Amino acid sequence: MHDRLTLCSCLFLAMICLKSQAETVEVVTEDSLYAFLREDKVVGPGTRIAEQTLKSAGLADFSVSLYPWARAYDKALHEPNVLIFPLDRTPAREPLFKWVGEIQRVASKLYKLRGRNDIAVNSLEEAKQYSIGVVRNDAKQIYLQDRGFTRLVISANNHDNFQKLLNQQVQLVPMPENTARLLSADARMDFAALEEVYILNEQPHRVYLAFSLSTPDEVVASAQRAFEQLKASGEVTRIMDEKR
Repeated sequence: MHDRLTLCSCLFLAMICLKSQAETVEVVTEDSLYAFLREDKVVGPGTRIAEQTLKSAGLADFSVSLYPWARAYDKALHEPNVLIFPLDRTPAREPLFKWVGEIQRVASKLYKLRGRNDIAVNSLEEAKQYSIGVVRNDAKQIYLQDRGFTRLVISANNHDNFQKLLNQQVQLVPMPENTARLLSADARMDFAALEEVYILNEQPHRVYLAFSLSTPDEVVASAQRAFEQLKASGEVTRIMDEKR
């Protein structure tokens, strides 16, 4: 009897593994410091973490796609077997996704062009008088809207948003310092041309990998276990600390 139970247990586990392996996962993200195109391939630290997590979870059948953030977010909201990053974990988003693991914590800041002495921000309330560039459906857009900001100028992606600051189409943009440095380098400008005027919030953004809500629980559980092992080994931190 014991042997029969053991055999049944093994067969049951094997069926779960086969089912997980049969799932096709679409990884969706935006052009950012976490993911970007290089020689027509999506690469970057976030991409590597997502790929290693899925492979370790036995989910080898996956693709990685780069979209404007609003489209990536919409796919993750409405389609099954979609893994999205970098997704800020916020109270409003908590019930909308199945969370895999935290990639990084970062604080966002409001930046202006250095030399714009007409712009001064000593409190969040004072920032409301200025036009602020945000990315559609990004957590920072929601954060500001929830606090009564009405002069928000919405862009499809970080690069367009940053360009609006350079062209003086907006007065401020919110972003983490590492993103601001990356966008400055991409625009071939000195990061010192930007000036931090205010730390946007006291709590850092909790940047996550997350599955769409209709993704099977066993797929999510496999990815969660694989990510936990990857993070415990120090690999997640090591990958994120590498220079682009």
